[in-house]
Amino acid sequence: MTIDTLLMSPALILILGAFLLPVFKGSLRKVLTLTIPLVTLVAIWQVGDGVQVTASFLDYELELVEGNNLSRLFATVFAIMAFAGGLFALNRNNVTEMVAAFVYAGSAIGVALAGDLVTVFIYWEIMAVASTIIVWSARTEASAKAAMRYAIIHLFGGVVLMVGVIGYAQETGSIDFVRMIPNSFATWAILVGFLINTGAPPLSAWLPDAYPEGSWSGTVFLSAFTTKTAVYVLLVGFAGTEILIWLGLYMIFYGIIYALLENDMRRILAYSIINQVGFMLVAAGIGTEMAINGAAAHAFTHIIYKALLLMSAGSVMYMTNGKRKCTDLGGLFQSMPFTALAGIIGALAISSVPWTSGFISKSMTSQAAFDEGLAFTWFALVAASAGVFLHAGIKFPWFVFFQKDSGLRPKDPPWNMKAAMAFFSILCIWIGVQPEYLYAILPFPTDYEPYTQAHVYEMLQLLLYSGLAFFVLLKLMKRTLTITLDVDWVYRKLLFNAARKATIVITKFNRSFGSAKSKLVSKVITLATEHHNPRGVLARTTPAGEMAFWMIVVLCAYLIIYLFV
Repeated sequence: MTIDTLLMSPALILILGAFLLPVFKGSLRKVLTLTIPLVTLVAIWQVGDGVQVTASFLDYELELVEGNNLSRLFATVFAIMAFAGGLFALNRNNVTEMVAAFVYAGSAIGVALAGDLVTVFIYWEIMAVASTIIVWSARTEASAKAAMRYAIIHLFGGVVLMVGVIGYAQETGSIDFVRMIPNSFATWAILVGFLINTGAPPLSAWLPDAYPEGSWSGTVFLSAFTTKTAVYVLLVGFAGTEILIWLGLYMIFYGIIYALLENDMRRILAYSIINQVGFMLVAAGIGTEMAINGAAAHAFTHIIYKALLLMSAGSVMYMTNGKRKCTDLGGLFQSMPFTALAGIIGALAISSVPWTSGFISKSMTSQAAFDEGLAFTWFALVAASAGVFLHAGIKFPWFVFFQKDSGLRPKDPPWNMKAAMAFFSILCIWIGVQPEYLYAILPFPTDYEPYTQAHVYEMLQLLLYSGLAFFVLLKLMKRTLTITLDVDWVYRKLLFNAARKATIVITKFNRSFGSAKSKLVSKVITLATEHHNPRGVLARTTPAGEMAFWMIVVLCAYLIIYLFV
């Protein structure tokens, strides 16, 4: 591959650049950490429309880089996230995590720019391995176990996707990544493989199980890529598939309910990821140009404000030596005002408050549902917007920064962490105030106007009454040191305990059977020894006369039987 070709492969710039980080130390490594994503971003915008880079594989032509508006939008926000995440993690003394994070981000860009299913699958699996390493890099007992469970789920999803890709290639003779209809085993397998990465049911629990166990910096990276690349491939491959609407609605309310029950601030935000991805799945299921624009815009803004929220939470963890339970925190705004402000801006954006990024993106999905006459979906999305404000817009900042004083007085984090939060805070507000710049790079031209009087009043009223409900029910909102059971209980506890008990039973059976087998073998050997030893019955010599006598007896018996019977 020539240098010119390499420059046309933005994913490879970030992936190969990641392995330069261990070679350098100190300031030079920090410069590379910030420079490599920016070079990748420039390369993304050099990718023109259509197939740009190809390679031969067996009898197929791989389309390694294919550009269009949708792919460039997702690749752009992935590169921005890699830059901001690298800035936030500059003082994280774990080069393994940073290498994995850049490979992870580069793989996501590779998926976004892939033009065929084989290339998608290759980058998909690299993403799974890199993200597993990020979870593991926290280097705690909990993170090691979570990384193992995470790997099992995603490798299973990769196998399902691989089966689907092979089947699709055999059915159609093509590996082009185009819109598909789930009407065969192969296309259903591809759809299921994609859905596992979104956190769709019944395996939604992998996300809040693994992401919160990453380090204070690793979880910021984890929040951005896996679920959003899954949204991207669904928009390309399965836009308009109705089942996505119902799966999305389930994810929306599942995320809200579990986030309201949670005590761990990062698990609150992890469940919130599922909730927000649910909005994107609904849009993908609707499948109109407005809906696809809405899903793409929402994915773009969600990566930014979710990372900002997790940066705020990560800063609290970093400055309090790992405290993450809401019951252990409170009153931190007094000593961490900058971190609190960043968390509030992220909370306002995720809640779709007017003049923030969430307001101008999430509303496009609601508008698409309204345009298609999907009344139930529209009402559900409106109700869900109130729920988002409850769990992420108010609960997270209130219990972490403003509830009853915990007595903790940590300072705001180092300059690089504040710079990353400031960068994303500015983006959240700027995109909300000037949405036309984001709308200009959406997949389809749009004249959507979010700031109509009716829409602004509707959202402000919804948020006002949601906030009122939170404080009226504040006693019920307070969390205790409890464990929230999720679907992962089935394979983490139920199946594990069943397997352990089955192992005990089988072991006892083997021991009993082994003892009986030993006794039986011993008796057979003893019997054989008795008969075959030099003094045994079968080893004795018999006189010829005696043998002749017994032969006469047998012949006489035979003659009598023959004559009289």
